[in-house]
Amino acid sequence: MLKVYNTLSRKKEDFVAIDENVVRMYSCGPTVYSYAHIGNLRTYIFMDLIRKVLKYNGLKLKGVLNITDVGHLIYDSDSGEDKMALAAKKEQKSPMEIAEYYTKVFFDDFEKLNIERPEIIAKATDHIGEMIEYVSKLLEKGIAYETSDGIYFDISKFENYGLLSGINLDDQIAGARVEVNTEKRHPADFALWKKAEPNHIMQWESPWGMGYPGWHIECSVMSQKYLGTFFDIHSGGVDHIPIHHENEIAQNEALTGEKSVNYWLHGEFMLVDGGKMSKSLGNVYTISQLEEKGYSPLDFRFFCLNAHYRKKLNFTFEGMTAAKVSRERLLASIYQHKIADTVKTDEEVLNNYRQQFVDAINDDINIPLALGVLFTMVKEPKSIDIYNLCLEFDKVLGLSLDQAEADKDDTAKYGENVAKLIEQRAQAKKLKNFALADEIRAKINALGFNIADTRDGVKVTKI
Repeated sequence: MLKVYNTLSRKKEDFVAIDENVVRMYSCGPTVYSYAHIGNLRTYIFMDLIRKVLKYNGLKLKGVLNITDVGHLIYDSDSGEDKMALAAKKEQKSPMEIAEYYTKVFFDDFEKLNIERPEIIAKATDHIGEMIEYVSKLLEKGIAYETSDGIYFDISKFENYGLLSGINLDDQIAGARVEVNTEKRHPADFALWKKAEPNHIMQWESPWGMGYPGWHIECSVMSQKYLGTFFDIHSGGVDHIPIHHENEIAQNEALTGEKSVNYWLHGEFMLVDGGKMSKSLGNVYTISQLEEKGYSPLDFRFFCLNAHYRKKLNFTFEGMTAAKVSRERLLASIYQHKIADTVKTDEEVLNNYRQQFVDAINDDINIPLALGVLFTMVKEPKSIDIYNLCLEFDKVLGLSLDQAEADKDDTAKYGENVAKLIEQRAQAKKLKNFALADEIRAKINALGFNIADTRDGVKVTKI
């Protein structure tokens, strides 16, 4: 049975779907004011792994990923400019143009990283009406109150505030960047709706005048609209735990009076050279920048898979190079199984590896352990059965193992012509065109090399 670590209970729990027919999952998406950096993308690789593990276990999914294109202010204290508006001014474009451009780049990165899009992509600006209605209901219940600059959630009316993070409100206040707002009943009360200044470029009509939604209300509205008031999984990064997700729970459960999410799953931070990664520090990298340095996006995915999602991952270019080399060697090993199309492996051996893999991914999505199973398996005598099992495992790993190629060192070892002939012979054998394979063997011999098929793969030696 699949077990996951639930941030809410602080322990591993058996995963049991609310509805046995479909797992409902909400994932916090990007604020599309700039490029997603590799730290952000680690979180979405984690989201993707959750989805792939659930599917591997035979479960169907209804997933929602939001796109925040309004309401995410610079500071957690509900102060400062809207990130979208700030980017629009900086780039001299409209907020819509900014959102469209960076959303496209974000999903281009998804494709490069083999991240599957959730079934529903929900833009915040498409749900303003529902947000106004939600805030109105909280006001009617006496859980929210109005001030001169907005509508705020009264945390004193929700006794479980802090349950997810275990946060002490006094400590939070002492350490937060909080601008003095004498109208707030409690310094940690948070904005549901902000009244806009006349020159604010993103604002909508509401019962409280022109304004825009608070960041937290967006996720509450979109998750409940598409998944209902009680759903299975909410995922995101650990940075969302103490404020954003804590506030979502408060909004959801204060309104309904019931539990809103069964399992809260969070991915850890990515560090850079042992320190914090952030745009404000200027030490972030994008997938495009990694590509410019000669890395494949799948090298980065592989790099991420080698650390458990609940452990911090330290990014260095030395680590990326090691991941690139290791992935290429893995593909070369798998390729040797791919071309061993006449060799079989005992079913008991295959089932043993399959069970080890399942045990790993079902133990709180332990992908590093699952990768270890794969690396051990490819050392087996070369067999098309092993290759096919690699592809089965790749339904979770997402490393495009079906694109396994001959070792790139072949060109350096034997020259470009021989390397190409080795590849052509492999393809001929795969198509069971053995006459052509023999012709190609003769050409290889004529160029001064002998080629032999062994249980450990193709061996090429100089004559």
